[in-house]
Amino acid sequence: MIAISSVMLFIGTKDFIKREAGQTLLKYVVRLIVWGGMGAVAVYPNTTILVARFLGIEDNLTAVVIIGFVLVFLIIFKLLSAIEKIEQNVSELTRKDALQGIDGAGTDREE
Repeated sequence: MIAISSVMLFIGTKDFIKREAGQTLLKYVVRLIVWGGMGAVAVYPNTTILVARFLGIEDNLTAVVIIGFVLVFLIIFKLLSAIEKIEQNVSELTRKDALQGIDGAGTDREE
């Protein structure tokens, strides 16, 4: 788990520094919190007890389940971001193709 968290943090930092398309400060901070938290839980398992107390939850298992739901939500958020990026790419390609079609149609009429 520590290795996965480290890799995800590295990739997120690299993408943010390179200013990859769709990388915002909010997404970077969320990535730091999620994967940093996962790494912290892997290194210090008792942190779930602290999180449970902070959230006002008495049972450690309940805190883990809630954190699991939050992680699933974040994964869905990541998938929606990827779908949005794909939609933007498709729109851009469609526009380019349409403009090339207009340019190509204009040259046929002149002949």
